[in-house]
Amino acid sequence: MSNEVMAWLLDSDPSIRWQVMRDLLAESDAVVGRERARVASEGWGARLLDLQASDGHWGGGPYVVPGWIATTDTLLMLRELGLDASSERARSAVDRVRRTTWGPEFKDAPYFDGEEEACINGRVLACGAYFGEPSDSLVERLLAEQRDDGGWNCWPRSKRSSFHSTICVLEGLLEYERCKGAASTVRDARHRAHEYLLDRGLFRRLSTGEVVDPQWTRFSFPARWYYDVLRGLDYLRSAGLSSDARAAEAVELVQSKRDRHGRWPLENPHEGKQHFEMEGPAGAPSRWNTLRALRVLNWYSRS
Repeated sequence: MSNEVMAWLLDSDPSIRWQVMRDLLAESDAVVGRERARVASEGWGARLLDLQASDGHWGGGPYVVPGWIATTDTLLMLRELGLDASSERARSAVDRVRRTTWGPEFKDAPYFDGEEEACINGRVLACGAYFGEPSDSLVERLLAEQRDDGGWNCWPRSKRSSFHSTICVLEGLLEYERCKGAASTVRDARHRAHEYLLDRGLFRRLSTGEVVDPQWTRFSFPARWYYDVLRGLDYLRSAGLSSDARAAEAVELVQSKRDRHGRWPLENPHEGKQHFEMEGPAGAPSRWNTLRALRVLNWYSRS
């Protein structure tokens, strides 16, 4: 990577800078920790924390559609930013969320115990475990809902899995293991889901080899509940998998998106109300996509 790209990445919000320092520059833990601590008090992280309402929610409830400003999406964004879960502001915010529920539609279930759809519950598990609120009952539910093909689907009547639901659940289960330690049932479920993704090259139909959805070859941030190839690869990297020949085409796709300046564009922003904009318009160079693409390429070449 060029010095110009690195300088461009570092000329940004603390949430990007600390991840660049950790994942691309291999700075010391002390240097990375000091930069990460700024997420709670400066920039996007502080702005999101400031928007929490007195009832503990953001955006009017746990999951409000259309839009991306409710509690679930906001907590997940704070997780993406890398807000230190042990910081005073994070603990205060999560303590207020802990007292909220999903309302009468879901029998007033506590927020961190989730609701009914696997794609939502995977995301709730991810933010709950990240912020020190892992739900054993939610994990048990998700494990029971895993399909025979290895993935998950929000639609109970479907026998086939969904890439969207599967990546959401995988991220949640990984955070749960990080919080509570490795458990064979969770590890085995994740392994089956890894095979589901890898057998399909991360974006092709198992039956015909066709691309499932061309949108998955266009990279967005934040991903919300949507799957795309870069999100899938960044998960495999984060999960510590070794490089696999079945992912080679997906990695080549990521490489092909690099522009002549060594950056990656924002290709597919998901429409909907958001708290504030963190990237430019579609087609503009994206620091988030560049950071994630570079660490995926580094991971694949090293492993």
